[in-house]
Amino acid sequence: MNTAQMTVAQITALLSQQDISLHIIDGLKNDTRISVKKIATRWERSRQELQQEKARISSLYKYERQLNFEGYKLVAGIDEAGRGPLAGPVIVAAVILPTEYFLPGLNDSKKLTPAQREKLYEEINEVAVAVNRCEVSAEIIDEINIYRATVGGMYSAIAGLAPAPEAVLIDAVPLPHLPIPSKSIISGDQVSASIAAASVIAKVERDRIMNELDSQYPMYGFSRHKGYGTQEHMNALAEYGPCPYHRLSFAPVQAAAIASGYTG
Repeated sequence: MNTAQMTVAQITALLSQQDISLHIIDGLKNDTRISVKKIATRWERSRQELQQEKARISSLYKYERQLNFEGYKLVAGIDEAGRGPLAGPVIVAAVILPTEYFLPGLNDSKKLTPAQREKLYEEINEVAVAVNRCEVSAEIIDEINIYRATVGGMYSAIAGLAPAPEAVLIDAVPLPHLPIPSKSIISGDQVSASIAAASVIAKVERDRIMNELDSQYPMYGFSRHKGYGTQEHMNALAEYGPCPYHRLSFAPVQAAAIASGYTG
């Protein structure tokens, strides 16, 4: 292929194809046109970045790969969003990804921007073998405590997966009563693709709920801090007392409720 006779537009279209030989790229880099050299350099850099991202994502399937080797094909990842905030629900998500599926940008949801999370959220829901989520209300959290509420939500999220998983990877929390093999992994959302995917689903859905609550209770600033105990949130609690979506069993909220005379 004689790229020297091609226009810049034709070369750009050529490089948009999936399979380009390095011989062609070498030819473009030796082209006398500066614009063509730059296009070839950008393509080469983009290819290197893609290879690095594929290697990074592949490393996130370490635990899934081990379970696959042991004969478990449907491996679910479990994670939650919202254990620490003073208001709003805990959202638990369970996700079964296709084997070794390449999701560019997949990571612990806390390390992603809102836009990155939203994009991944849509793709995960589109390609996943199964996705399920469970919402645990502030009322239940107050009734049985945050840890038990989270654990219960995880069991429910797993039970609702269809097809059912054959093994489960969980972020940090042990689930000893599961009838299938499971592994609890500290910081699992950083080292397991399935758990990272679950963290994205949980985070996006909880953020959407907190944004809705913000429209009902704008004085607290829920859309900005998502219920966490920021100074803004603490000041609002001191001024207005809690709302029905605050966790009265959490000490700062309990103190604000007593000070304001709030009884729930």
